[in-house]
Amino acid sequence: MAKPLHSKGSDLIYASTADLLQRYQRRELSPVEVLEAQIERYREVEPLINACTYTHFDSARKAAQESEQRYKNKTARPLEGITVALKDEYDVTGWITTAGSNVLKDNVATSNHPAVDKLIQAGAVLHMQTTVPEMYFAAVTWTDLWGVTRNPWNLNYTVGGSSGGSGAALAAGMTTLATGSDMGGSTRIPCAFNGLYGFKPPYGRNAPPPGSTFLLPSTEGPMARTFEGMVRLQNVLSGPAPYTPTALRPKLKLPLRYPSIKGMRIAFSMNQGWAEIDADTQANTREALRVFERQGAVIEEVDLNLGVDGPALRTALVNALLSGGFGEDLKQLNAYSDQLTSYGRYFSEIAATTRGSAEAKQAEDMINALYKRIQDAVFLNGYSAVLMPTLATSDVAADFDPTKDTIRINGQPVEPNVGWVLTALWNLLNWNPVVSIPTGLNRNQMPTGLQICTTTYDDATAMRIASAYASEAPALFTGDRFPAFLNQSAVDQVRSTGRG
Repeated sequence: MAKPLHSKGSDLIYASTADLLQRYQRRELSPVEVLEAQIERYREVEPLINACTYTHFDSARKAAQESEQRYKNKTARPLEGITVALKDEYDVTGWITTAGSNVLKDNVATSNHPAVDKLIQAGAVLHMQTTVPEMYFAAVTWTDLWGVTRNPWNLNYTVGGSSGGSGAALAAGMTTLATGSDMGGSTRIPCAFNGLYGFKPPYGRNAPPPGSTFLLPSTEGPMARTFEGMVRLQNVLSGPAPYTPTALRPKLKLPLRYPSIKGMRIAFSMNQGWAEIDADTQANTREALRVFERQGAVIEEVDLNLGVDGPALRTALVNALLSGGFGEDLKQLNAYSDQLTSYGRYFSEIAATTRGSAEAKQAEDMINALYKRIQDAVFLNGYSAVLMPTLATSDVAADFDPTKDTIRINGQPVEPNVGWVLTALWNLLNWNPVVSIPTGLNRNQMPTGLQICTTTYDDATAMRIASAYASEAPALFTGDRFPAFLNQSAVDQVRSTGRG
């Protein structure tokens, strides 16, 4: 039996962004030291979790050395020397962006994603790219191209998707911050599965690349192990970009500290009126609600009166996504069906039958109806936010195939694509900001999460509520958390079989 892992630099690889910035500023620590500790961690755990597509350690070392010099010269920038893992969606000139697909395995980027320019200008160290499901169209992360990405908390289970590799890299201590994107929950789902803080900004807050300008349900966002790390990254990502007409002006800079939530009325829905929620998720959610109550908030359960269930939300979301340019891109994949994953073929075939205008109209009608119902139940009823679980269960296999496999919650079968997530509603209402926060661990030592959803473009209130929670909630990442909860036989099995 192989020995358990014990990283020498766990105090560095799990250090918060704030702690690192302070230590860099005081010259007590160098960005080079942290990068090398995270590279060592990568070599140690990547064979087990398989969270990366490509690494860029040589260029990262040069960037870290430049950051070290900037601290000496007192010219440090907002994220100077902080490592940021990039989801395999964020183009960097000269790097390969695969979208998890064999069809794009040689796709070399010719320009930077707007967020990449912002990160470089902020002094971030970009050292790795992280795995995604094919074309970002699954809530789990495995592909024929890159294999199965496994959860650092328990290798048997998924990291979520589509920003799954980013979530795993953070949870395993291979990076300090990471980027995600969210068109069906793709930032929030991995954050919940990996015990992280993540933010789905409102549409237009963060500039997408020109090719995604009118992908209305989608938005890029930050992922981090701590609340303050998430906010710091969001403050770099937000704001206009030269070639993105829909990016909002002026840039919104969020504070790191917030007023008390004492007296704030906050609504709560355990299941949106349709979902089956497992017992552990319910228990952890109730405990999170008690944290808000101890902070002085008034928590009241409400009936959202959505009038639809998860599959209907999914249909509207798929119609919204596929009735535009993204759908046209997926249609073209039908010519390469023999190279696609099972779920990749499934969605490309749906795209091929999409007429466009009819689906767009159905999605528009659903969005307007849902917005009115949420307004009536929550925001016009005196509540500052509505809380709900991010996932219905965290017990989803790492290699779960939504086209073939089934999921049961509390003994009940649920729809395999969206029956176990509660995120799609907020992509249809993509003008509403949402923060996902970690709420603890279930009986299988898998994290659970909670969504904080506020009215349109009210980012600050979502952050204020999340800040109140973070000030009291116990930290999941203290010391060397990986693989403290792993079953050693699972470690040995993955070691023997490779990338999955």
